[in-house]
Amino acid sequence: MRSSKVLLSGFYGLLALLCTHGAFAGPANCQSPEIGSAAAPRFSPPLSAVVVATGRLPFYSAPNPLCPIAGTFIIPKDEVVVYARTNDGWSSVMYMGGNYEQGWVRSARLKLGGTMGPSQ
Repeated sequence: MRSSKVLLSGFYGLLALLCTHGAFAGPANCQSPEIGSAAAPRFSPPLSAVVVATGRLPFYSAPNPLCPIAGTFIIPKDEVVVYARTNDGWSSVMYMGGNYEQGWVRSARLKLGGTMGPSQ
């Protein structure tokens, strides 16, 4: 009887841990903030940037790690146009090399360059 209480206690402890860390959370918020809003201030004019570090840099449909766009990524030395950046480390970008792609990437993997045109 004692071992079943310990087992049950361990089960409830694991369940509580999973719930507090979002394992049973609802669907991710994959709604992109409006570019130019307080959540995603616009660069005017847009900036150029180059992907740095190693490995693929995946695109996301929103600035949320739970919202990847399957099979869409850029690689080191790819150039992008940066339209906006959030305070929590995401950039809204457009890639035009070969395939046209637009979405959100982690800002830490971008080295910003100059502006892409006149102020708007």
